[in-house]
Amino acid sequence: MAKVTIYSSDYCPYCTRAKALLQARGVTDYEEIVVDGKPEVRARMTQITGRTSVPQIFIGEAHVGGCDDLHALDGKGGLVPLLQA
Repeated sequence: MAKVTIYSSDYCPYCTRAKALLQARGVTDYEEIVVDGKPEVRARMTQITGRTSVPQIFIGEAHVGGCDDLHALDGKGGLVPLLQA
């Protein structure tokens, strides 16, 4: 299974939805990087992704995007193959 990294916030409902979808697709282990109160971490996330909102999700080296992007990828049947790559 590909490595999954999620930039998130503790009180973010979109982060919770994204993690729930990943778990439903068999992801039991992922790296979570919480940006709350860490402006340097959020700045690094923004530099890497070009986005300031959370969650920002990476599967392997691929930046999937946020929660809506993850759900759209799953809806097109692309999430599971990416996770299995």
